[in-house]
Amino acid sequence: MKLLEGKTAIITGAARGIGKAVALRLAQEGCRIAFTDLAIDENAKQTEADLTALGVKAKGYAANAAKFDETLQVVDAIGSDFGRIDILVNNAGITRDGLLMRMSEEQWDLVITVNLKSAFNFTRAVVPTMMRQKAGSIINMSSVVGVSGNAAQANYSASKAGMIGLTKSVAKELGSRGIRCNAIAPGFIITEMTHQLTDEIREKWMNTIPLRRGGTPEDVANVALFLASDLSSYVSGQVIPVCGGMTM
Repeated sequence: MKLLEGKTAIITGAARGIGKAVALRLAQEGCRIAFTDLAIDENAKQTEADLTALGVKAKGYAANAAKFDETLQVVDAIGSDFGRIDILVNNAGITRDGLLMRMSEEQWDLVITVNLKSAFNFTRAVVPTMMRQKAGSIINMSSVVGVSGNAAQANYSASKAGMIGLTKSVAKELGSRGIRCNAIAPGFIITEMTHQLTDEIREKWMNTIPLRRGGTPEDVANVALFLASDLSSYVSGQVIPVCGGMTM
């Protein structure tokens, strides 16, 4: 029997990148996948097709994770379509990098809202279902910069640090109900987002990584699978770096 046979996961922002890799890895272990993105565009349709090809039920939902009412509606729809919700991966996120002295209020508010408020929204929405089931695994996609901070990323670092605080609070509050909550803190992961960096910046990052390479979305997805499954049944409230050793 596969690790996640009969279980259903919600993954936010999963049309591409790390979110898609997590969706595919969980689906390989039999998990049914409900994923969200701002729009069901060609990328989202391809993700849905790729998941279905693995033999699991999969459906994409257009939803703005940063909007509370919209989140409640989409989670209600997912509950009706899939019958249960066992796993939540709060992956939706954006960057608007810039030096603090030049950062606009809009840049600050947008990143905090999309990255942190969305995690609250979806966690708040799935908790009643998980409490009725007396089980659930919530996985928050934080970042190494949420642990250590980073110049020109005050908004992003603050949002990811906030996810760590949310993770630990949820773990303490809901552990007695059988609900676990953990965070993953990826380091330098090769995605569309990092491809936008200059060669100089990428080389600088690589020199800080003991393994001397960037990570892949699949590296993160493997840890998500561990946290989603019963292999981590006694792991809660933890932050697991996936960074090649750069936070040592």
